[in-house]
Amino acid sequence: MTTRRTVLRGSAALAVATSGLAAPGRASAGGRTKANVLLVHGAWVDGSSWNAVIAILQRQGYTVVAAQLPMTSLTDDVAWTRHVLAERLQGPTVLAGHSYGGAVISGAATGVPNVVGLVYASAFAPDEGETIGGLNARFPAPPGLAFAQPDSLGFLWFDPAAIPANFAPDIPLADARVLAATQKPIAAQCFGEAAGPPAWKTLPSWALVSTQDRMINPDLERFMARRSHATTIEVRSSHASPASHPDKVAGLIIAAARAGR
Repeated sequence: MTTRRTVLRGSAALAVATSGLAAPGRASAGGRTKANVLLVHGAWVDGSSWNAVIAILQRQGYTVVAAQLPMTSLTDDVAWTRHVLAERLQGPTVLAGHSYGGAVISGAATGVPNVVGLVYASAFAPDEGETIGGLNARFPAPPGLAFAQPDSLGFLWFDPAAIPANFAPDIPLADARVLAATQKPIAAQCFGEAAGPPAWKTLPSWALVSTQDRMINPDLERFMARRSHATTIEVRSSHASPASHPDKVAGLIIAAARAGR
């Protein structure tokens, strides 16, 4: 029979058991707090696209959260990322975005005092008032965009048969086929919505340019990296750099985390 005394005993035991647990997002090494990492995925994938990067960062002792975006509008995705940042992470935090996720972190980090750096992996970095569609129009269209397939609700899917050759040709074929089967569609309006004030104007940035990207023109990636004064590396990678070159992506994130600690 449950009594007030047994409930109190249970509460006391729980308090003892959890007293040694760190608060969310407060990894430390040698008495110094490490910066946290918030990862933001791009179109047609979800947070699991960061799995290989997450494993590297966790082995290095970083607290990592991979956001799961609704991808219903850029405004919604920025708001959700800010919510995750506020609710799940405490202390200095690096935001990293892949592809469309770069536009999201550019807005989500603006005016947030605990964000210490931004990392763009094969990603968009729009200025205020720019759209992703408008940025794409500045350079010759990458071939992969031809395989976007609109549905009756205004979402864009990616032709599954085209993913291995266009989105992720440098990961194992079996993995690319799984990516195609598990893809998350994105609302078409995300590509036409104007971006707000970008955090890269006030925060240090790092960028990985994928020289073999078939989803974003590599010259557009270079243009955005130069404009944001990002510390930049170029990698012979497809658009799926977090999956195909997780060591390079993780290295940039660690550099940003160390700089902002």
